[in-house]
Amino acid sequence: MPSASKENIGVYCNPAHDLWVKESGPSVEEVKTGEALKDGEVTIAIKSTGICGSDIHFWRHGRIGPMVVEHDHILGHESAGEIIAVHPSVKTLKVGDRVAVEPSSICNKCEPCLTGRYNGCLEMRFMSTPPVDGLLRRYVNHSAVWCHKIGDMSYEDGAMLEPLSVSLAGMERAKIALGDPVLICGAGPIGLMSLLCAAAAGAEPLVITDIDQNRLDVAKEICPRARTYKVQPGVSMEEAGAQISELAGGSLTTAIECSGVESSIAAAIYSVKFGGKVFVIGVGKPDMQIPFMRLSTQEIDLQFQYRYANTWPRAIRLVQSGVLDMKRLVTHRFSLEDAVKAFETSAASAKTGAIKVLIQSEHSDRLDDCSNSRPSSIPLSQQQSLLDAETDLPDEEAKPSITQVQEDAIKAVSNLNEAHPSHGPQPTYNNDSADFASRTIIRQLPPQS
Repeated sequence: MPSASKENIGVYCNPAHDLWVKESGPSVEEVKTGEALKDGEVTIAIKSTGICGSDIHFWRHGRIGPMVVEHDHILGHESAGEIIAVHPSVKTLKVGDRVAVEPSSICNKCEPCLTGRYNGCLEMRFMSTPPVDGLLRRYVNHSAVWCHKIGDMSYEDGAMLEPLSVSLAGMERAKIALGDPVLICGAGPIGLMSLLCAAAAGAEPLVITDIDQNRLDVAKEICPRARTYKVQPGVSMEEAGAQISELAGGSLTTAIECSGVESSIAAAIYSVKFGGKVFVIGVGKPDMQIPFMRLSTQEIDLQFQYRYANTWPRAIRLVQSGVLDMKRLVTHRFSLEDAVKAFETSAASAKTGAIKVLIQSEHSDRLDDCSNSRPSSIPLSQQQSLLDAETDLPDEEAKPSITQVQEDAIKAVSNLNEAHPSHGPQPTYNNDSADFASRTIIRQLPPQS
């Protein structure tokens, strides 16, 4: 019978951009007695958690739009694990069940909830989005209705159901159909999952873009018929759109934009035909410039997505049946105790070749297995995250100490505007090591008062 055998620990960040691992709740004693469980709740021993781009942003920048880290905050929302305690009111789950955790809590009263679009709940509490703590812990209490049974599916695949849900929501709302010519912008985890989904839906031709040749190579591995387009610095959005259309053999019906980068959205708009659609999954700057007249004169629909709703049962079926295989996307694995190193690896994806980094709560022979990763073929100075480039960093007082990863990042940031002139106006960054380090100090221990 599974039970709590180790102290609970979690992965924290704070407004000062520190990152550390320390004790967390519920405590082992609370898990064993069940005294912290509320009606309808279960305790999950988290086994595997993926690092999302939003986790990196909350750590390094302290916010995503209006969602701001104001206190010590636990990260993580892509998790799977095992039920180890059940409140007496719960009848649908039992101790020992393997589950994937949908990280939501809704009111069930507002119009979005009552019409089935609960991702727009007016009182949504989404785990890892401030001020709601996330799942990067050894044990978590959560409502049973948001714990989906995964049977004998691996915990790694279970953790990947959350980003897969993002892609599935996009496929459904973009209405991708058999034979549709489709463009996917961005070959990160969501872009690659969207490629898998579009391929399974029968889209043809399929074109995928990125600045990183390594990620485009992975796209060809998981979908050999995909046509890859490497984004080049200095190419205008009109030129990029024309080149992408030529690669596809004609204008595309739909573009799935997964990067959230302004220039990429614009290129997508120039890639689709009259009456086409650009569907934006990616998250970017609060304010952007778009080619309005191109949208207007070509009657192109520009549509957006916020998370997902009602996708998890479908995601589970697709993975369990083998229709979708996401294993190639996992490039690195770390223990929960080594979470800081995991975040460093994910944040420095241009150097490490990371696509999806998983943090596992128990020892595994697969931990820190980097066999799937390959260094990028693009110079690091050209590969600082585009989303980082589009996001203002808060000013902080300088702090001591800086890691090699941060030194590399400083070099990348200092060259970013020159390396990517086509990405539009960029914020100005201070190249002083101490100034940049003040935004990205990494700590294994919590801040001292």
